Amino acid sequence: MKTLKILVGVAFVIAISAFAIDKVSTSEIVGGYTIGDIATDFELKNIDETMISLANYNEAKGFIVIFTCNHCPYSVAYEDRIVALDKMFKTKGYPVIAINPNNPKAYPDDSFENMKVRAKDKGFTFPYLFDDGQKIYPQYGATKTPHVYVLQKTSEGNTVRYIGAIDNNYKDPSAANKKYVEDAVNALLKGEKVPVEITKAIGCSIKA
Repeated sequence: MKTLKILVGVAFVIAISAFAIDKVSTSEIVGGYTIGDIATDFELKNIDETMISLANYNEAKGFIVIFTCNHCPYSVAYEDRIVALDKMFKTKGYPVIAINPNNPKAYPDDSFENMKVRAKDKGFTFPYLFDDGQKIYPQYGATKTPHVYVLQKTSEGNTVRYIGAIDNNYKDPSAANKKYVEDAVNALLKGEKVPVEITKAIGCSIKA
């Protein structure tokens, strides 16, 4: 009986934690962008040695900007889902743009050369950019890997429409019943308001 009570208690805590990921308000964002802000463009080196900026994508309707890296187990757990998001939405006007924000001196696994290896091994279908000098991620306010920003092209510029996690279960994609990024982009494609605009990004802290 005691064991049953403990299991029920653990299940309750997990349920509350999963629900709480939706309960992140704009006021809790310290630094960086919030919903409705205009994201400035950048020019960063891709793994193919070319320089990439959002301005290169003339036909895009917006972007799924994901700060991620090689070594973080959370980022690794989401790699296949990031590829799936790019395949799902690139042809609809919302390509994935992945950015590695980590300092390779702090984590050699996240070096530019290792980024090339990781992208080839995993079959990345999207640009994988290096935030050399770590100048871009602080502008966005990213704190974790992965940390997602969905941008929509508007007359004012690239407007931030969603910030946070990819979904609500990093361990098991089949158990994720809230697909925040997918729902956000689908809403934008329909001309609707994003249902959940801000969630808590779950991952490793960005290494300065």
